[in-house]
Amino acid sequence: HAYTHRGVDVDLRSRENNSAHRTREIDQKRLIVRRGQPFSITVHLLIPNTELLLIIKTVQKVHGAGDKWWFNQQGAQDEMLLTLHSPADAIIGQYSLAVLLMSLDGRVLEKKDKMSFHLLYNPWCKDDVVYLPDETQLQEYIMNEEGIIYMGTWEYIKSIHWNYGQFEDYVMDICFEVLNNSNDALRDSQMDIEQRFDPVYVSRIITAMVNSNDDRGVLTGRWTEPYSDGVAPYRWTGSAPILRQWSKAGVRAVKYGQCWVFAAVACTVLRCLGIPTRLITNFSSAHDVDGNLSIDFLLDENLDTFSVLTVLGISTVGWILDPTPQELSDGTVLTVFCCGPCPVTAVREGNLGVNADIIHWIVQRNGQRRKVLDQTTVGRNISTKSVYGDFRDDVTVQYKYPEGSKKEREVYEKAGRRVTDVLSDSSEPGRLQLSIKHAKPVFGTDFDVIIEVKNEGDQDAHVQLTMLATAVTYSSLYRGNCQKQTTTVMVPAHKVLRLRYDDYAQCVSDDHLIRVKAFVEAPGENEPLLSVTDIPLSRPDVFIQVGTPAFVREQVKASISFTNPLPVPLKGGVFTVEGAGLLSSTKIHVSGDISPGQTVSIVVSFSPMRTGVRKLLVDFDSDRLKDVKGVTTVVWLFGLSM
Repeated sequence: HAYTHRGVDVDLRSRENNSAHRTREIDQKRLIVRRGQPFSITVHLLIPNTELLLIIKTVQKVHGAGDKWWFNQQGAQDEMLLTLHSPADAIIGQYSLAVLLMSLDGRVLEKKDKMSFHLLYNPWCKDDVVYLPDETQLQEYIMNEEGIIYMGTWEYIKSIHWNYGQFEDYVMDICFEVLNNSNDALRDSQMDIEQRFDPVYVSRIITAMVNSNDDRGVLTGRWTEPYSDGVAPYRWTGSAPILRQWSKAGVRAVKYGQCWVFAAVACTVLRCLGIPTRLITNFSSAHDVDGNLSIDFLLDENLDTFSVLTVLGISTVGWILDPTPQELSDGTVLTVFCCGPCPVTAVREGNLGVNADIIHWIVQRNGQRRKVLDQTTVGRNISTKSVYGDFRDDVTVQYKYPEGSKKEREVYEKAGRRVTDVLSDSSEPGRLQLSIKHAKPVFGTDFDVIIEVKNEGDQDAHVQLTMLATAVTYSSLYRGNCQKQTTTVMVPAHKVLRLRYDDYAQCVSDDHLIRVKAFVEAPGENEPLLSVTDIPLSRPDVFIQVGTPAFVREQVKASISFTNPLPVPLKGGVFTVEGAGLLSSTKIHVSGDISPGQTVSIVVSFSPMRTGVRKLLVDFDSDRLKDVKGVTTVVWLFGLSM
């Protein structure tokens, strides 16, 4: 922006500064810079024999916010290049900039004070606490607007693409709006602003504000249908539509989110503010509420649970946070739904008591409990998108020691738990072994689950085998029984549990998860044996084809198609299309039913707004088949009109 007054002309050089500060993706007209890195403005003095006074302060007028700033100048008396230097621990946010033209005797001749700029954290600055020396990681954890979220089960990991969109129009402004509506800001705005130099403070505010349990937060969580008064969590494909809806509605919570949505929105906000952030998925999570580092699952004699979870969180480099509203955090002033930040090293070393074991118990009719042998592992295949491409990095070793290792047991002891409940060695002669095997079933088909019972000594024995298949959500909420069989078998045994589409279609959740439990009781064995596995049902793909050439600001068409794989018609079909730098979230409804085997096609026209490698994301939903995803990658170039 250039600001002209009668006696002074100021050019903030937004395009040049934003390019140097890696913020031009956010805006090229407004000045947006990073702390600890100098930026320059041009001042042209129209009145000779005058002095210049520069005033910088936060818009919220925090006392002393600009005290440590300084500038130097180059050029002649009537035109100067002023280079401004901010401290590496400056408060982030919006600043006002005033230029005063003074006479030699100290009188104010002209005042230009309606200028402003935004200051962000600077992970490229060695003196900033968010500094990250690896440029490859910075390109992923700050600059990449697209990501991959890993879901499913630890054995069968699936992925969905997500549009973080931290540089989309107005997203930065909404990020600061989120900060300004926190409980801390509303209670004491000046104290809140003064703390914004600290990324730990800011990240904690964001994790509290992404959920709306106890504040004006962005998202309302819901883990069961109906979602009719909002948007089902699985229909979101990006963060920008959520943040815009929250802001446009007058900071009213958006319905609805679940773990991956909370984590993705928090990742967007933190990347936008300049804090390097990645989204991680922990499979086979356990939610410990009493701090004893063991998770007790109570089963009745039908193997139904009285009460394994996938948790998604965000990890700023070296720290871990979880914005999902699961646990209250005890603060010095208020209790809020916020988890973290805490050092990743402290998690691995057991300083925080977060790595737990799962123990199953059978509750008999008389109320007595029988412990069940179960080697379920907590925290498996902790996953994040690689900085080198669209594939998965397993980062489990960064968060915990190998399961069953000496170091892991030392962590338990360090946390104050006595390690006395060590399971018997499954390879002990005569010890029964139980396993569940299956292929990768497709939703809409019939499939087999194979249960094997054997012992090391190959001794023939009669045992009672119970096989139970239930529909569950990814957060382990029970949705109904699909199939159950109880039989007496001779060990070694090989039993097949056949699951038909008609068995699971009516009760399967939108997460398309089937949980199979196999339970064995043998004469002479004090403890029964249990094996549990979650089977994700894969969904079909949405196919996308984008026309060429792909030039910015020139219209392009994308052809999108989907084929109904189910033996029944689909009703209420709707496509949702979006892409960072391409187009805002757009919905296209399918007219009429989609018959079994029928292919439906749509064409979307749009004009790309920004250059570079971009992803177009598509989601398809209907009454019987939901959360069907598609993605394509295209390189957009400058058009001739540019």
